Amino acid sequence: MGSIKQDIAETYLGLYETAQEKWGDFTQFLREAWPLLLILLIALMGVWLYADPPPPRHVVMATGQPGGAYHALGKKYAAFFEKKGITLELLETKGAQENIEFLADRKNPVQAAFVQAGVFNPHGIKGVQSLGTISYDPIWLFYRGVAVKGDNFQEIKARAQHFLNSRMSVGEKGSGTYAQAMQILKANGFDVGSHFLYLSGAKSVEALQNKEIDAAFIVDAFESPNVQTLLADPSLNVSAFDRAEAYTRLLPYMQILNVPAGGFSLIRNFPPRDIKLMASTTNLLIDDRMHPAIQFLFLEAAREINGKSSFFSEHGEFPSFKHPGMPESPVALHYEKNGSPLLMTYLPFWLAEMANRLIFVLLPFCALAYPVLLTLPGYRNKRMRRKINQLYGVLKTYEQELTTNFEPEKKDEYLKKLDFLEYQAIQLKVSKSMSSDYFALRTSIDYVRSCLNRGFHPFQLQEDSSGV
Repeated sequence: MGSIKQDIAETYLGLYETAQEKWGDFTQFLREAWPLLLILLIALMGVWLYADPPPPRHVVMATGQPGGAYHALGKKYAAFFEKKGITLELLETKGAQENIEFLADRKNPVQAAFVQAGVFNPHGIKGVQSLGTISYDPIWLFYRGVAVKGDNFQEIKARAQHFLNSRMSVGEKGSGTYAQAMQILKANGFDVGSHFLYLSGAKSVEALQNKEIDAAFIVDAFESPNVQTLLADPSLNVSAFDRAEAYTRLLPYMQILNVPAGGFSLIRNFPPRDIKLMASTTNLLIDDRMHPAIQFLFLEAAREINGKSSFFSEHGEFPSFKHPGMPESPVALHYEKNGSPLLMTYLPFWLAEMANRLIFVLLPFCALAYPVLLTLPGYRNKRMRRKINQLYGVLKTYEQELTTNFEPEKKDEYLKKLDFLEYQAIQLKVSKSMSSDYFALRTSIDYVRSCLNRGFHPFQLQEDSSGV
């Protein structure tokens, strides 16, 4: 047992001495090579800033019309970004079609936008990527008059024909409402009515309340002020989509939303029966040149704001990456599998982003700089030999001075100079390969000291009194 303990102790001691030696070599290397390391670090930082610049502090996002859900949602995103130190400028637009046009224009400053699925052709747009879908956009058809029974197809067809010949708003051209209304009308074989009005959401609400129109398409969230105003009006009805399954076959981007009887108002028992609504989805689209850190910030905003439960969605349902509509951003793919970078969870955004970017510089720097510099031909030996040669030069100067201009009364001053020179030599931290040069220097210093202590004139033979 004693021999095993001894072997363990010797092994431990050997490992400890090896680690101590390596650490000593490393610290010595830092003291010797810090100028080169600093130059290399500055060069890497320059490449880093050029290849991976910091995220912008100002981002422009297209939302929608005032009073609509996109406009209200944009304000929530702007407040989230403000807490992270980023200014999110909101640009009011006519709607989804204009949003996608702004985003696809490479010269336009818009970098992000809320866009409804189904209002654009993904094959005809370049430079735009998706961060996923973030909410449902129900398609509402509000109308005046007697409620249409869902099982009476002839009555539905007659009422639809009535709407086509009456004053009905189908949304402002360029908006998502207009695009969705046209899709539904065409799917039912209807042409554009001669009395159609192209009103914005807010104007459609006003016109319905003032009885200036008979019906209006509105594509907006359940929580939007426009929709809530119309749902609260007892003189208005909502058209159900009883053939919702058929719409999803014809228009694959459509989603079915179920509303139970009394879901909108228990007091009025509105709607009076279970109904189905059709809905598009809101896509969070971005310019594919957007900085990855800003993309992560948008995804975090979507999770915090749109991930809450709502009338039609469950908690955590959004952001969703099932039907993006456009090519997914690589950042969104990473987020879907791994979530946000770990540092963003625990650090402020700007600090986490900077640390995350620095890691990709410091890791290669630490992994490559040390071994690369160590392998430079004779780098360390040359530096150490130069220091030793400098001390040899000083010693040679002292020796010449003692040879030509020796003054006995200054002997103690010379000895102090040699003592200081030896102190400088002792401070040198040399590797084992340079030990012979190190001890040769100290021997030379001791030799000069011995000569100085030998006699009256240490470096000259004392002349014989006879002159021989």
